Amino acid sequence: MAGQNKRPETYTRTGRGGAAHVLPRVQLDTDVMTLAKERIAIAAEIHDNILVAFSGGKDSTVTLQLTLAVLHENPELGAKHLPLRVVFGDEECIPKETEEYVRRVSQRPDVRLEWYCLPLKMRNACSRKHPEWWTWAPESEELWARPLPPEAITHLDGFPNWPPEARLSWPQTNELLAPPHLGNVCILMGIRAQESLTRLRAVSIAGKREYNWLVKQGGGNEILNGSSGGNVWKAYPIYDWLTEDVWTAPKRFGWDYNHAYDLLAMAGVSPAKQRCSPAFGEEPIGGLHVFAQAFPEVWEKMVYRVPGVGSAYRYALTELYGHGSRPERPDDMTWHDFILHFVAKHPDGMRQKLAARLTDIIRRHYRVTSNPMLVKAPHPDSGLSWDWLLMVAMRGDTKQRKQPTNRITREPVELKRMWHRYAKELDDTIKAGQFDILSYPRHAPRDPYALIPEEFR
Repeated sequence: MAGQNKRPETYTRTGRGGAAHVLPRVQLDTDVMTLAKERIAIAAEIHDNILVAFSGGKDSTVTLQLTLAVLHENPELGAKHLPLRVVFGDEECIPKETEEYVRRVSQRPDVRLEWYCLPLKMRNACSRKHPEWWTWAPESEELWARPLPPEAITHLDGFPNWPPEARLSWPQTNELLAPPHLGNVCILMGIRAQESLTRLRAVSIAGKREYNWLVKQGGGNEILNGSSGGNVWKAYPIYDWLTEDVWTAPKRFGWDYNHAYDLLAMAGVSPAKQRCSPAFGEEPIGGLHVFAQAFPEVWEKMVYRVPGVGSAYRYALTELYGHGSRPERPDDMTWHDFILHFVAKHPDGMRQKLAARLTDIIRRHYRVTSNPMLVKAPHPDSGLSWDWLLMVAMRGDTKQRKQPTNRITREPVELKRMWHRYAKELDDTIKAGQFDILSYPRHAPRDPYALIPEEFR
């Protein structure tokens, strides 16, 4: 398979002022499918109950199919876990192809599917005035994008239906799906490290822990019978799969899949960028026009269902939504003040979360380096620049969808280019008398090129 013998590089956090320890990729003699099935078997053996978090997407499809294969191939595990519990959180604004596919899965005799249609809290990056919306909200029934499916479960013990502000997001329901009487529960998820740096860190931050693909809900490193409280674990059995693997498997083994992907392919969307979930977040809104083209039936309802969708359809790829070019900074503003100006444009609750995230990001920069942060060139150690922070502020990215790219993901040749680009911009900034706009708490370095590590000069 395409991802054979490859696993994501691992990464360990550093102390204040320390350097990050980036371990090389581990080359194995086992293909990614074998590894995934081994992980699933371990999870099924050591937990009292397992369930698959199913979205109808390509990654959760692979996770579901592999889990079923493991349970059928191991009679003892099959007797323990079949029919397999599969949980689907219906996000309402989904293509009919997704609904049809989930229904086909629900009709399998080896699957026990729970189809939840709850008023889930969802991010709405289409509107600053309405940064959240709620799927299947009873107070908005006349605007629902689809009729309520006949399989719908509309109640979950412990889920607060009112007021809207108290409602939970889908990830926050994990513990409600695994009440204590079920014992230790493992949620198998189709999370892949290739998708984002956040997901890479989810499996690599564990350092030398044997089961880096198995994490406890809410934190903690315990694997078995942990004492930190809670009975829920999350497993990422296909974390080292590549997009090529995800699509090779259904073709090779004849698996059923969501045919919404066929429509996205016909619309010219590459396999790596195909998404069937609602395109209302900071990153997905850039593909709203494709969603409208591929899924016109649900799109017609989406325009009225979620505030700001019409505007985002027209302007999502412009600076209005933090894409493309950036607005010019006034000459009398530092970059710190310029970014605070855009943070202030968001509603109160989001403004506070966004300010907290930006503060944490800046502190993270100074934990790994004492060098100044520049306007354009990202620092090779932290990956940060003021321009990148401006993008985060404009988009209101409180969910950490965007992560800076730094030496964790760079090859030596590229790191050398990054260091020289950084030193040149810093030198030009100092010579132009613009150093003060960087909001750096120390004096300007005498020789910017002396900051380049010896191995990259």
